[in-house]
Amino acid sequence: QVQLVESGGGLVQAGGSLRLSCTASTRSLSQYAMGWFRQAPGKEREFVAVISWGGGRRYYADSVKGRFTISRDNAKNTVYLQMNRLEPEDTAVYYCAASVQGPLRSRNDYDYWGQGTQVTVSL
Repeated sequence: QVQLVESGGGLVQAGGSLRLSCTASTRSLSQYAMGWFRQAPGKEREFVAVISWGGGRRYYADSVKGRFTISRDNAKNTVYLQMNRLEPEDTAVYYCAASVQGPLRSRNDYDYWGQGTQVTVSL
């Protein structure tokens, strides 16, 4: 069992930045690909970004490409999502997730999920 805890969410004005963190408290994350997903009210949970076990492969949703950066520090057992040039459309609950299958985009391919952290972007 892997317990994931997200942090770093909050309220920010459009154009601002936030950095989300996801830490595992019960097991090393180095054997998992790690993804970030988000869910806005009334919408399905959608893929945002994913990073492979060693960090060599990273993939992004088109809507965040060039603005968000995913990274990981396996020594700290932590994955990050740096979010720049935030837009109101980025408002959502952000979830990190762990996959043993690799850096995939479907939420069905993830084995463990955090509880989420709220990001709100105001005009």
